[in-house]
Amino acid sequence: MRGIKKVLVAITAVGLASTVAACSSSGSSSDKKPIATVKDLSGGVSTSVALDANFVKALTSLKLAPGLVGKATMPTAGTVTFPITGGNVTVYKKGKVTPYVQGTIRHDGSGLSLKGGNTTVTLENFVIDPGNNSKLTGDVLANGKSVVKGATLFDLDGSTLQPITVSGNIATLTGTRVLVSKDAAALLDKTFNTTAVTGGLLVGVATLKVKVA
Repeated sequence: MRGIKKVLVAITAVGLASTVAACSSSGSSSDKKPIATVKDLSGGVSTSVALDANFVKALTSLKLAPGLVGKATMPTAGTVTFPITGGNVTVYKKGKVTPYVQGTIRHDGSGLSLKGGNTTVTLENFVIDPGNNSKLTGDVLANGKSVVKGATLFDLDGSTLQPITVSGNIATLTGTRVLVSKDAAALLDKTFNTTAVTGGLLVGVATLKVKVA
């Protein structure tokens, strides 16, 4: 039971981390004891995003056709799901270490594509950084050729998080808003020769599911 509680603390902090500002620290993480640690997230399960209707309309107006890449699925209409393939999360007492949530949540081998005319942009291998200024990074390809690796694609806003729920051995945290980053907006505008993609555009609402036992 104690192990499950620690996991719940950790994944809750993943979502909440995006709502807190940087706080000062009197020492490094090496001399501070974490209050929760999830050393291996390779057991999954997934991060899903329920796409915002206005985001879909924006893509349509730009004549951009979205698609799924690799292991990404759309189990229900309007919701895309990316399997969690690895990572780790460590949570420290707030104010003792900055950022107090550290780690990564990896989604290797899946992603999204946007096709406009003869150009297809692929966003894949997502990594969630749950620390201060929570974000999602990933690799960008254009027509199959690498453009940039580890780019900041989406900003994560956890201010609308709902209470965590547990069913069997699956803990679910939903409510984090996924927003197009300024860097990603600039890249897409340049690639598709438009000025319509803006930083802060709401992509959808994320749901994180992980195994707790």
